[in-house]
Amino acid sequence: MIRVGFHQALHLTDPVTPPAQPLARTLKGMGGRVLALLQVRLELFGVEAREELNRLTELVAWVAVACVLGCLGVGFLAVLLTVALWDSHRLLALGLATTGLFIAGVWAATRAAGRLRSGSRLFASSLAEIAQDREALRPRE
Repeated sequence: MIRVGFHQALHLTDPVTPPAQPLARTLKGMGGRVLALLQVRLELFGVEAREELNRLTELVAWVAVACVLGCLGVGFLAVLLTVALWDSHRLLALGLATTGLFIAGVWAATRAAGRLRSGSRLFASSLAEIAQDREALRPRE
């Protein structure tokens, strides 16, 4: 124990506290950290938007190819059946082809509507990260 002043004693095991920083510098540092955090989150938003755009572009391309090839295949099948049954049951062949195509179209439309209702996962990672940030910044009791 070292004697300091009249009645004060300084213990060598006491923690040394740094001098208090001015409030402006502390707020400036916090503001810089918040801006850096926002910048990272906005960059994550941008990356996710680009990934979603790439995914949607690829999806549209594959859907277009599938539609063209499927329509050609079904059309040729309908023509084949109609020509094969021309002499005996041409109206039956055309009716079955029309009914089958109509049912397939309704089925595809209901599937597409279901996919539209289910929504997209766009920005799901960013929203999860922001929720974690908010939880980490919440004051503890």
